[in-house]
Amino acid sequence: MGCFFSKKSKRKSGEKDDRTPTTTTVDPKDYMLTGLKDVTAGRLPGKLNGQQFVIQECENCDIYVFDHSATITIDDCVNCRVFLGPVKGSVFFRDCKDIKCVVACQQFRTRDCKKMEVFLCCATQPIIESSTGMKFGCFQYYYPDLAFHFKDAGLSIFNNNWSNIHDFTPVSGENNWSLLPEASAVLDFVPAPDAESEFKSVRTSGDPARSIVPLTKGGRRKDSEESCLFVFFAGEYTTANARKMIDEVRKTGFVLIQTKEVSMRPEDVKRVFQNNAEELVDLTVLSSPPKGPVIALELNGDGVVEACRNIASEVFGGTKVFVSENKNTSSRDVDNFFNFADMQMGL
Repeated sequence: MGCFFSKKSKRKSGEKDDRTPTTTTVDPKDYMLTGLKDVTAGRLPGKLNGQQFVIQECENCDIYVFDHSATITIDDCVNCRVFLGPVKGSVFFRDCKDIKCVVACQQFRTRDCKKMEVFLCCATQPIIESSTGMKFGCFQYYYPDLAFHFKDAGLSIFNNNWSNIHDFTPVSGENNWSLLPEASAVLDFVPAPDAESEFKSVRTSGDPARSIVPLTKGGRRKDSEESCLFVFFAGEYTTANARKMIDEVRKTGFVLIQTKEVSMRPEDVKRVFQNNAEELVDLTVLSSPPKGPVIALELNGDGVVEACRNIASEVFGGTKVFVSENKNTSSRDVDNFFNFADMQMGL
């Protein structure tokens, strides 16, 4: 019986091996923007593919990075509007002034910056240092490849700590940062690409209803004392179901406060869900067979618990979910879950 790999090659030593890999020369200039003024610049989808990127010494520019990247540093820029697609690692602004930006990243930092307005999706706690006049809002953006770029960057659209800012250098009696007005529209700060620019082919939207990242209220004061915890356990359509739930409750006027996507061990389920734990343990990531992470939503408004329970029954009848039982215990449900999630994520 023969073997596919049993024959030895008869190629002579002097012959060329067509299988020799070719090396591609990387031009550092392809991964940086420097010294630009009064122009529109950036990178189209597929141009970075997870590489590092540098933006420096730009003035009065519109900059669009419609791709995922490893890290991005922005130095010595003034009066610029910036969109940065999902960044697997850190985004670091240094010595920048009068910047309006939309950013999605694992880590966000600023140092020696003044007057920045940031629509942010950040998986960890954003940090500002020696920076003043910083204002933050929730990421609101869409373009066709954005969901894929989030996945390529290893970021969850449900893990967004945009309003949980840590000021590394606070000044007594002063506030170095604040939250943007709740009605702030992202395109009023970072306009869509000009129709005459090279980015006109990228179909963008700043409509919160189309945003890849769910629009959350974050650390702003809640409108109601009643909140509800709604948790989707791992399944084939977990993300789609969570997005559908968000759409359903918004139709009725309730508000999305925060979201999280985390893995849970059986012991975590028992601690977080207590009396309801037994029927949920088999749905965790370490069960047999293993399941994926859970997605949790905190929804707020008078009557939200009853409304969520009705939606769970009518819309998600065949889906494994946890919903707060009543408004007397719902606040405890919210605190138990999100305290656990923040501890697991090191927040």
